[in-house]
Amino acid sequence: MNLALFDLDNTLLSGDSDYEWAQFLISRGAVDAELQEAQNQKFYEQYKDGTLDIMAFLDFQLAPLARHPRSQLDAWHREFMAERIIPMIGQKARGLVRQHADAGALVAIVTATNAFVTAPICREFGIPHLIATLPAESNGQFTGKVEGIPSFKEGKIVRVEAWLASLGHDWASFETSHFYSDSHNDLPLMRQVSHPVAVDPDDTLRKIATESGWPVISLRI
Repeated sequence: MNLALFDLDNTLLSGDSDYEWAQFLISRGAVDAELQEAQNQKFYEQYKDGTLDIMAFLDFQLAPLARHPRSQLDAWHREFMAERIIPMIGQKARGLVRQHADAGALVAIVTATNAFVTAPICREFGIPHLIATLPAESNGQFTGKVEGIPSFKEGKIVRVEAWLASLGHDWASFETSHFYSDSHNDLPLMRQVSHPVAVDPDDTLRKIATESGWPVISLRI
């Protein structure tokens, strides 16, 4: 059996779902536009240059989930999927996921973006497993805090290994293990698998991939 892991934002998607969710909330008047826009852009730039404080970011990004009823959040998310996410899913991305699934691989998305935002996207791809940052809940409502270890940088390895163990597997269970990502933030997990693949990579990852002899592909239309 083989393992196929996919980053989501700017890998399977031709954009960033975390960033777009914040922009969507601004468009609906659900958050303070000026403050949210400035913070959203600041954190996105920090993510791209590798300096993101993940806990500070999550305090910012998860806070709006605690301010609104779950029913409202779910309704907004359906609109978000139609307006922002579906246009970012290309046929190449769908085809690559299908290729691994049809070959019998164990397939999962591994993303730092929270599970509320990403679970419907994972279902849209037909991927059965999601390893994402978990927003804490109490009595069916989000608290605005994170539960457990964020699925970010080295945390992705920790979360993947815990998930594999829950299925009775470890890295040695697989003949090959693939991880597809666009970001240098994912280098820890890329170095863990047997077949790392850079997808439309940032400049840092492209350089390391080229030097390391890793495949570099594009999933853009």
